[in-house]
Amino acid sequence: METLLGKTLGELESIVAEWKMPRFTARQIANWLYVKRVSSIDEMTNVSLAHRTLLKERYRVGRISYEQKQESKDGTVKYLFPTGNGHYIESVYIPDKERATLCVSSQVGCKMNCVFCMTGKQGFNGQLTSGDIINQVLSVRESEQLTNLVFMGMGEPLDNVNELFKALEILTSEYGFAWSPKRITVSTIGILPSLKRFLEESNVHLAVSLHSPFHEERMSLMPVEKAYPIQQVLEMIREYDFSHQRRVSFEYILFGGLNDSIKHAAELVKLIRNIPCRVNLIRYHQIPGMDIPATDLKAMEQFQKSLNSKGIICTIRASRGEDILAACGMLSTVNSKQSPVNSKQ
Repeated sequence: METLLGKTLGELESIVAEWKMPRFTARQIANWLYVKRVSSIDEMTNVSLAHRTLLKERYRVGRISYEQKQESKDGTVKYLFPTGNGHYIESVYIPDKERATLCVSSQVGCKMNCVFCMTGKQGFNGQLTSGDIINQVLSVRESEQLTNLVFMGMGEPLDNVNELFKALEILTSEYGFAWSPKRITVSTIGILPSLKRFLEESNVHLAVSLHSPFHEERMSLMPVEKAYPIQQVLEMIREYDFSHQRRVSFEYILFGGLNDSIKHAAELVKLIRNIPCRVNLIRYHQIPGMDIPATDLKAMEQFQKSLNSKGIICTIRASRGEDILAACGMLSTVNSKQSPVNSKQ
């Protein structure tokens, strides 16, 4: 049975046309799904009983409850969601003063195999649908409090670009959540064909995982560098305007004795020159099979100072949720319990 959650207004219009319902019924359904946030077709009371009965023959809303919730000592909350096909994903809620951010997943596992990432070590287990993505936003307990959304959870968003774009449309359109695009950030390691479409068709913020300014070294950390070198990624980014409200940032995990030298900082400055941007320095969180130590705070501060002195805004990102394996690079559901899906129809 198909789910309605994750359908765009255009897709809902096709559904109601197929069932010979009035076209305005599509907008009514969208309102019930994304504004009133119902869990069943029966709750769509301004849709006629006959039409609700027809819809239930083929569709369900598709809301799925989380199965586990873990809370960190710093207030971060990690949720475990079943995907309906025997797999699981994780989402992370991060409260920070006036901001309430949800980090969502876009794939079950990941194909990219970055050596420092637990999701990459898990391997790829499937694409999420736009409904799976939207369900994360609707089904965490803090859903009504959210101020920001980041696609920085499990998976590479631009490797699932069609479903990503459907979710972004629903999140930002007036028939959906009506969020400003400035409340959303999509993170990527640089999938060039999809990146071009993203830059041309979207207004949400972009975050690029960089981690080394040197080709061979970055390739040893991130195999994608062989197919899509960071130089080419940056050349594409330079073709677009990030000098106004839309922002681009670069994520840089610091590994002790590997990519944290002043030489790396100087090369990074050269690499991203003439791009209005921010660099976020991230402490490496140790994972099994990766013996490189994390950089100490002093080295991080020196790296930050070096970039700031060249006019680049550089911040050190606070590590959140490490005690529940919710920090950057630590998400994985490879060992999740395989219990029955708790689904709200």
